[in-house]
Amino acid sequence: MKSLLLIPGVLLISLTLWDAFETMILPRRVSRRLTLTRWFYKSTWFAYGGIAGRVRSAGRRENVLGLYGPLSLILLFAVWATLLILGFALLYRATGFTNAGDSHAATLGTLLYFSGTSFFTLGLGDVSPTGAVGRAMAVLESGTGFGFLALVIGYLPVFYQAFSRREVHISLLDARAGSPPTAMGLFRRYNLATRQADLDLLMASWERWAAELLESHLSYPQLAYFRSQHDRQSWLAALCAILDANAVIIALSKDPAGRPPHLAFAMARHAAVDLGQIFGRRELRDRRDRLPPEAMAHMRVALGSAWPDGPAGDDAERMVNELRASYESLVGRIAERLMMSLPPWFPDPLLSDDWETGLTPANGH
Repeated sequence: MKSLLLIPGVLLISLTLWDAFETMILPRRVSRRLTLTRWFYKSTWFAYGGIAGRVRSAGRRENVLGLYGPLSLILLFAVWATLLILGFALLYRATGFTNAGDSHAATLGTLLYFSGTSFFTLGLGDVSPTGAVGRAMAVLESGTGFGFLALVIGYLPVFYQAFSRREVHISLLDARAGSPPTAMGLFRRYNLATRQADLDLLMASWERWAAELLESHLSYPQLAYFRSQHDRQSWLAALCAILDANAVIIALSKDPAGRPPHLAFAMARHAAVDLGQIFGRRELRDRRDRLPPEAMAHMRVALGSAWPDGPAGDDAERMVNELRASYESLVGRIAERLMMSLPPWFPDPLLSDDWETGLTPANGH
């Protein structure tokens, strides 16, 4: 009967190691829907998000949600280590492990203890195998544990470097588009009629940011759960604001599709589509229009001479709505899944940007 434990032990070790390989090493999105890591994040996020959703204060709720990303990584590593230790303990049990100086078969508790000390390479020596098979498996487990710990240590710097690169651009957007970033906040700083060259340079950098976002978050989907430093900033809000702004620029532009705003819109929408396949599979519940007709009319007035009058202006409005329709549901579903807020189109006049918060006049005046 003990030999029957060999199959579940091998399966447990193999599946755990393959899941760790796909999560930490494989540089592409895993299309298979049933994976240990995906199940882990789906179940823990559902429970954690439900608890965080009960916090009434928006600031405190965001602080609670901000803990999930780092905590989930630690817990995921612990789950992998526990499954590997259990898998090797089952193998020891299946092969009739006996402790040196004891002719009786070791209990499951003793095997779990020995498996844990071997996996973490403690080498205490109070429990040691007598047979050649047990000794070989102990060596194999020690090597597996050593490689696993080295992999985790090497994984974290790469992970946090990707997070840091993402956040630098989000912080730069604060002074350019406000907090949270909005399309009209951007246009108030970059006049559409007079600063097209500056907007082209800005959008060229955001095209690259969207490409890096797509690559890093497909390779490491856990990054999506890491919140930004400030409550009114997020990678999703930045992505959405860039899509909003470029939708307007494209609708008002008579230039060919090769300009930076066209390229940035295409790259940002590509990121929204692919990331939506991971985080936005559910049907969108909140279908409120972020830019209703009255807000659209207000935007046309606010943009002034940059927005043409007559039929040309109506055509531009239709194009803005067509472009919006290509990404609104995508970012909306991601926002619902990750409990993030999408930015409005207009900045709140009663709120200061994050960079302005806490500023005091010089010399007390």
